[in-house]
Amino acid sequence: MEGNPKLMLLVEDVEDNRGVVRQLAARMKVRLLEAADGKTGVELARSHGPDLILMDLSLPVLDGWEAMRQLKGDPATAAIPIVALTAHAMVGDEARARKSGADAYVAKPFDIRRLRALLQDLLEGHRP
Repeated sequence: MEGNPKLMLLVEDVEDNRGVVRQLAARMKVRLLEAADGKTGVELARSHGPDLILMDLSLPVLDGWEAMRQLKGDPATAAIPIVALTAHAMVGDEARARKSGADAYVAKPFDIRRLRALLQDLLEGHRP
């Protein structure tokens, strides 16, 4: 991936969580865009066309559920894989996230090695 760095969009309102993903992206040699709310996340996805989106579900302005629906409903962004990265870990939350547009689901707190492996697979074009 070093020759042509991939672009990942992180939509997350908690700075500590953004910091963890920022460090992971740096280790993976992936460029990272960040948004702290769902509305900005949708706008950045539409304007930059990232290779992958990490989407928190509990976000200000526009929640992640609706942001994913909008992105998957837009032909310009529908093919971008979205990973729901969330503390919503109750029975049914994963199915609900997938119905809203998530291609993969990772509950917080997450195992950084598993997340890295998942992101690597998605960035290489493999679907979970």
